Amino acid sequence: MLIDWIGIIFIMIPLVTPIGEALGFNKLWFAMMIVVNLQMSFMSPPFAYSIFYLRGISKPEWGIETNHIIRGVIPFIFLIMVGLVLCIIFPDIILGLPKLLGMKGIK
Repeated sequence: MLIDWIGIIFIMIPLVTPIGEALGFNKLWFAMMIVVNLQMSFMSPPFAYSIFYLRGISKPEWGIETNHIIRGVIPFIFLIMVGLVLCIIFPDIILGLPKLLGMKGIK
């Protein structure tokens, strides 16, 4: 959440993926958890790329300031956190469809 997405992809993923495999996490589940965390990093300061994009496209006559956008994003960050917790508690949310389709390597 506190590092930009390029840093996460090039630095953190190669570091944490072997740890996840050593702990016995499903590769698909682990990758999806990283992807959802990346989405949260796009919406949360200090990098908050989506906030800066929205600020950049808002017209001055609309009177939208950065703090308005940050306050508007906070509920969505909490929803993403709830989704992450649900996917941790119930991994079949992520793995259910691949299991149903009979994909190899999905336990």
